[in-house]
Amino acid sequence: MSDRADPEIIFERRGRVGLITLNRPKALNALTLSMIRAMHAQLQAWANDEAVTRVVVRGAGGRAFCAGGDIRQIYELGKAGRSADTLAFWLAEYQLDAYVKRYPKPYIALIEGVVMGGGVGISLHGDVRVASEKYMFAMPETGIGYFPDVGMSYALPRLPGRTGTYLAVTGARVGAGDALALGLATHAAKAAEFDAIVEALAQGDDIEATLAAHTPDPPETGPLVAERSLIDECFSAPSVHDILGRLDVAASSGASFPAETASLIRSRSPTSVLIAFEQMRRGVDLSFAEAMLTEYRLCTRVMHGHDFYEGVRSVIVDKDGKPDWRPATLDAVDPATIAAAFEPLSGSEPSFA
Repeated sequence: MSDRADPEIIFERRGRVGLITLNRPKALNALTLSMIRAMHAQLQAWANDEAVTRVVVRGAGGRAFCAGGDIRQIYELGKAGRSADTLAFWLAEYQLDAYVKRYPKPYIALIEGVVMGGGVGISLHGDVRVASEKYMFAMPETGIGYFPDVGMSYALPRLPGRTGTYLAVTGARVGAGDALALGLATHAAKAAEFDAIVEALAQGDDIEATLAAHTPDPPETGPLVAERSLIDECFSAPSVHDILGRLDVAASSGASFPAETASLIRSRSPTSVLIAFEQMRRGVDLSFAEAMLTEYRLCTRVMHGHDFYEGVRSVIVDKDGKPDWRPATLDAVDPATIAAAFEPLSGSEPSFA
């Protein structure tokens, strides 16, 4: 039974399951404002539908669950001076993420391929996250002059050790094995099993028993787990400067991981890196709703700055890989600018509770 369908997102009721399929495979299922609003409305409807006892969300096409928000569209709106439209997107997205976090029924994300940015927001905050063999997580926002949002101020500081700070600052990629070890994923299964999982859940089968029947031995862990002690040592430093100093010392022995990590940080927007680091420092003490409000405050400031537009131009529009960050170095960033980005907005602020 199809409740609603359109070219971008498909909603179906299959037995006891409310099934959401993100359906922009050519765009790696990137979220548009209309998709976000439709998904939020459908989730609300299913929350009040006794026939639906669990929700499953997945992406079409096999390459990606969801690569994030439609950043190019946001870039074009911002460049055209339509700041109200850009903020409408972020607000709707963050409100959807907050609703997923507090959703009253089991919420299960079947994640095949890439999951980044907005895709993380509509999966990580749910109850169950099943990673396929092609799973690849990243929050790469510091590389486009933005910051790790969609609730990462709350989620990343709560990962084991200092792995959250590492992911926030670097935007590094994480495979299925590392994701399972860190708790980014709750289960791992072959993508070929996803249809059978949906069918069993549609029949009303027990969720954990269903997942256990379709999830083999966990995949091998990757470099993040292998380098965990070094990550914890370096990223427990009190500042980004000190993180880089510790990485440089570790790299002096010829080790590739600290050298590559330091190089990655230095390639990112200095302003974004410092914002991300501060998010991790503050986020430990924030509730989820407070973290989402903090991120909304940040986005209103970042969207009026230079680096977001320059980063998107470099990575997505012109694809030259040569961003002109302003300021260009960590030392040139005024600490007062970072502190001001976290300040409350003038006037009323949205609620994410």
